[in-house]
Amino acid sequence: MPVVLLLALWIDRRWGEPRVAIHPVVWIGHYLKACGQVTVRCRPAPAFVLGALAWVAGAALAGGVAWALQALVFWQMARFIAQPGLECGLVLAALVAAMAWLLKSMLSWRMLVDEVGAVEAALRQSLPAGRERLSWLVSRETANLTESQVRESVIETLAENLNDSVVAPIFWFVLFGLPGAAVYRFANTADAMWGYRGTYRGQHWEWAGKWAARADDALSWLPARLTAGLLMGVTRQAQFGALWREAACTPSPNSGWPMAAMALALGISVSKPGVYTLNATGRAPQAEDVWLAQKYASKVVFALVPCALAAIVLVAWVM
Repeated sequence: MPVVLLLALWIDRRWGEPRVAIHPVVWIGHYLKACGQVTVRCRPAPAFVLGALAWVAGAALAGGVAWALQALVFWQMARFIAQPGLECGLVLAALVAAMAWLLKSMLSWRMLVDEVGAVEAALRQSLPAGRERLSWLVSRETANLTESQVRESVIETLAENLNDSVVAPIFWFVLFGLPGAAVYRFANTADAMWGYRGTYRGQHWEWAGKWAARADDALSWLPARLTAGLLMGVTRQAQFGALWREAACTPSPNSGWPMAAMALALGISVSKPGVYTLNATGRAPQAEDVWLAQKYASKVVFALVPCALAAIVLVAWVM
């Protein structure tokens, strides 16, 4: 439903994130934390099986709740068409608003832009302040990063989460409605909480989080490339060969695409020490590059929305 997507984006712009106590993604996080505390303590084979089962159960629950709300909206819409009336219309409007609010909870554009800006603002105060604020966004150690490395990290985070928090949820909403967005958000959150290679914070996640990591890889494969393509398009770049080569430098099959596209568009080099370097011949990022990265990301969202609306209409017509 185009109106649901537009309303969700308006809610995000107007109010941002819901309160923690009522945020569906926070509830997903509580579920994953509880299950993870059990699976991570098991031996490899049981950890993998339990992690997979917990993932499937959680995804089914998230998708099921979303499907139930969407089905209720469609049922009420059919009822309103058959018997128009004020009361029926008000109920339909309330259900559509609830559906839009839940979709908004599955994506996060305003918070992403605000947090990226907050890192740059903190960095202008002092390097330690910038490192501390960056630690809110990334899992890597930030205590020894240089000013340039802080900016590299925040630009990488913006590019990667442009896919994870905006493009991918909308992509799956277009194809499968609210359940598609909900299952994707569950998968991406599971990967963020479980999908570590080896030991993380004293716990070995290699097998407990393997299913979650692979599921997120599969669901993010197309959206990541779409995000990179949109970035190249809105910045009028034609370096698709370079994009392909640079994206392959990261261990992730997906995150390298939007990060490489952003690095190429800005003409900068970004890296994770000891892991990868993207656009190695580029210059070190400056303060204006953070602002420019936000501008490019905003252009991607503006380009995505009309495409998504048209695709929703097309999918509805085909079905």
